[in-house]
Amino acid sequence: MKNRSELREIIIKVIYQTYILKNTNLKYNIDKLVKDQLEVENEYVSTCVNGIIDNRTKIDSLANKYLKDWTIDRLNNVDKSILSLGIYELMYTDTPSIVCINEAVELSKKYSEEKVTKMINGVLDNIYHSEVEDER
Repeated sequence: MKNRSELREIIIKVIYQTYILKNTNLKYNIDKLVKDQLEVENEYVSTCVNGIIDNRTKIDSLANKYLKDWTIDRLNNVDKSILSLGIYELMYTDTPSIVCINEAVELSKKYSEEKVTKMINGVLDNIYHSEVEDER
């Protein structure tokens, strides 16, 4: 069985695929994309992937609110996927905020450049302090 960190990696792969397919105007079945990445069904992966897609507009506008001199559309698809997962987990799950931010940073260290990792950390930290703390 995969741990949460490995499951998050699968989530960003699926979200990455949706960005590519969306950009090429190809139709896709989200459940099939998830199934292609997992040996067994996983509720956490399905919930996060569908939650990110269902809340994409809200997630993008939150990202844009906290990205300095930048918009989420200018990020590459990998970075956009990592940031979207981090925002989704912060805003829509019970996962502790520190875990949401650390996991996104770790994924970014693995798949992105150092400056992007710092940017993702900063955006998620700002969202946490400005949006999440107020609600808790």
